[in-house]
Amino acid sequence: MTQVDAVFTALADPTRRRVLETLSADGTVTASRLARSMPISRQAVAKHLAALRAAKLVSSERVGRETVYTLRPGPLEDAAAWIERVGAEWDERLETLRRALG
Repeated sequence: MTQVDAVFTALADPTRRRVLETLSADGTVTASRLARSMPISRQAVAKHLAALRAAKLVSSERVGRETVYTLRPGPLEDAAAWIERVGAEWDERLETLRRALG
């Protein structure tokens, strides 16, 4: 699985997208704090964070007894660049078809 594939797989889950939105807004967050703001258990939050970490979308650091999670925007930027590249290819194909039909 490529890095972009891992990002899209991780983003397919609405809970993971919500976790990323929270990290984007708050900067850093703990699993406990995320669990308090979501209708799922801390254990479920931890599993989602593990999936996001596997996709390299978050990094983690131990601070005392807690683990603090931070958004890593690089993989999101890579996925956005892929979307842009594929979109541009389709734009070119459609323009070629338009000229051929016009």
